[in-house]
Amino acid sequence: MTDTPWWTPTRHADRRPALLARNRVQAAIRGWLADQDFVEVDPPALVISPGNEAHLHAFATEAIGTDGGTRRMYLHTSPEFAMKKLLAAGETRIAAFAHVWRNRECGPRHSLEFTMLEWYRAGEDYTRLMEDTARMLQLACEAAGTRRLCHDGQNCDPFAPVERLSVAQAFADHAGIDLLATLAPGGGTDRDGLAAQTAAAGIAFGAEDSWSDIFSRVLVERIEPHLGRGRITVLDRYPAAEAALARACADDPREAERFEVYACGVELANGFGELTDPAEQRRRFEAEMDEKERVYGERYPLDEDFLAALALMPPASGIALGFDRLAMLATAAPRIEDVLWAPVS
Repeated sequence: MTDTPWWTPTRHADRRPALLARNRVQAAIRGWLADQDFVEVDPPALVISPGNEAHLHAFATEAIGTDGGTRRMYLHTSPEFAMKKLLAAGETRIAAFAHVWRNRECGPRHSLEFTMLEWYRAGEDYTRLMEDTARMLQLACEAAGTRRLCHDGQNCDPFAPVERLSVAQAFADHAGIDLLATLAPGGGTDRDGLAAQTAAAGIAFGAEDSWSDIFSRVLVERIEPHLGRGRITVLDRYPAAEAALARACADDPREAERFEVYACGVELANGFGELTDPAEQRRRFEAEMDEKERVYGERYPLDEDFLAALALMPPASGIALGFDRLAMLATAAPRIEDVLWAPVS
C-alpha cells in the first residue's frame, strides 16, 4: 500500500530493488566521469544566494555569529555558482552529485530535496554535453538491467539516434506558433504577439500572464508531451529571454545556447553554453529578480563573489541532470520517492 510508511519492513522490501539499482546507476556514471578525467567536487549547500531565476524558490535560514548577530542564508537550488568559481580558479572538468533544495516543488516527479548531477567542461562546446547525457542515459539502463527508460505508459530507447530540434521548431510543429516572430535580440519579447498566436492555437492563458508565462503554458501543454517518445529528445536553442545563464547563439541573438533533454515526456537535464560576461549576467539577474518581486513579492540577493569570478572564468559548457528522475525512469518507478532511500517526510 502506498500509504504505508516507507520505513516499514514490507514497504522497504518492495522498494529495495529500485534503490539498489539507483546505486548501480550512480556507480556507473561515477566511473564514466572518472574515465573522462572529471574531478568530483563537493560544493557547499549553504549559500548567500540560492540562484537568481524568477520562478525558483529556495529554503531560507539564519546563520548566527559568535557575537549573536544573524544573517540570512539559503540552501542552494543548484551547485552552479560554487562550481563556476572552481572553473575560475583553474579547474577544467568538474562534476558533483549534490543534494539541492527547491521550495514549492512536490509531486510524483518532484521532491523538495533531491540529487542533482552537475558537470562542466571548460573550453568545450555545449553540444558535447548532449553526447555526455545520451551516454549517461545508456549507462543508467545498462546498470539497471534494461534497454529502455519507462514512465507513465511511455518508453524511450536511449540507444536509438537522438532527436534534436530547436524550441522554435517545436512550437511551429506542435502548436503552429512562430516563436521567433515574438523575439528580439538581447532577450526582448513581444507579449501581445505571442498571446495572439497562443489564443489562435486554442491554448488558454491569463490576462495578466507575461510573455514568459504564456511561453511556459504552451511548452507544458503542447510541446513536452511529444518529447522523448521512443527516443531521447534534445530541445535546443531556447529563447534568450528563457536562458538567463546562457550565451546567445552566434547566428541569431534571439536564441541562446541552452537545451533540455527529455525522455518519456520527462525533462531530465538542462544544459548551457555558459555566459561569462559579468555585466550582462548582472543585468539578467536583476531583471529576473524584478520579475520575482512582481510575481511573488520577494527577491534574492546577488552573489557578488560569483559575478567577480565570471571575469576569470574560461569559456565553458555546463549541465544539470535530475539524478533521481533518471533512476526513476531506469527502474520504471511511478514516483520519485520510490528511488529515494529516505524520502522527505
